[in-house]
Amino acid sequence: MPQNDRPLTLRQRLRLYARERQFIHLLRNQVAAVSSLLEVVLAVLVLIALLISTVPIAQEMFSLVSNNSTDAFQTFLGHAFNLVIGIEFIKMLAKHSPGSALEVLLYAIARSMIMDHASPLQNLISVASIAIIFLIRRFTFVHSFGSTMPDGSAAPDMGAPATHQGDETFA
Repeated sequence: MPQNDRPLTLRQRLRLYARERQFIHLLRNQVAAVSSLLEVVLAVLVLIALLISTVPIAQEMFSLVSNNSTDAFQTFLGHAFNLVIGIEFIKMLAKHSPGSALEVLLYAIARSMIMDHASPLQNLISVASIAIIFLIRRFTFVHSFGSTMPDGSAAPDMGAPATHQGDETFA
């Protein structure tokens, strides 16, 4: 019987399985490293775009002095909100914490509520959404989940737990 036609022994199958698992583990680590690098590149690109967009907002601020219309202020406020949301988005990409993701959502909902001149029902839904986010943060937010940075240090948005009438609360 030729050597290639023999069935693999248990030991050979285990070695192949171990090699396969090792290769898969290596590939997963490489994919994670590349995705982390792409995340950083994206954060840098958004930061550059944010810095570029501060120039027009500064010009709009100076035009507010000469133009007393509410439309000019509304435009300025919309751009300012966009910058704040962009800053929070960059922080979310950098920190990888649930707290920073919740902050981005809060600012986006607040911007929508203030800038879009929505109907009373839409405003009610926005207020309810903000209340739900605060409830999530207060009652269901697991402190240890996302409380550390990728290097192991504590995330800046995570306060030390304090006790409040027997319940854990967050600063």
